[in-house]
Amino acid sequence: MLYDPVLVQPMRDEVTRLGAQELHTPEEVDAALKEPGTTLVFVNSVCGCAAAGARPGLALALAGSKKPDRVVTIFAGMEREAVARAREYFKPYQPSSPQIALMKDGEVLKMWQRHDIEGRDPSTVAQSLGAAFEEFC
Repeated sequence: MLYDPVLVQPMRDEVTRLGAQELHTPEEVDAALKEPGTTLVFVNSVCGCAAAGARPGLALALAGSKKPDRVVTIFAGMEREAVARAREYFKPYQPSSPQIALMKDGEVLKMWQRHDIEGRDPSTVAQSLGAAFEEFC
């Protein structure tokens, strides 16, 4: 069963306000990940670690000078087929919610999974993202 779209909307808005493009279908995922350059894929989630660390950490990281060429987002528990397609690109990493992948030309450069986010404050998440942006973007 999907989450109530009304309850999920504020969590979506928190990421799209940062300039992230929402992806809803497997075809949109394919198109976004075939674009040249760097793409950050943010797998959004209703969990507490997404609210406490992942979304605010992403906001802090994207306020820096180095950023990926594009930021896209899909919502676990909502766009199930799109999330499944993204996770095909993420292999061999296991599915995780939340999950953040920094990719280039369809290949994973750096992956953050729930265990990399849970229990960490937003600034720690942002520092990790920012270091990867400095290295790869």
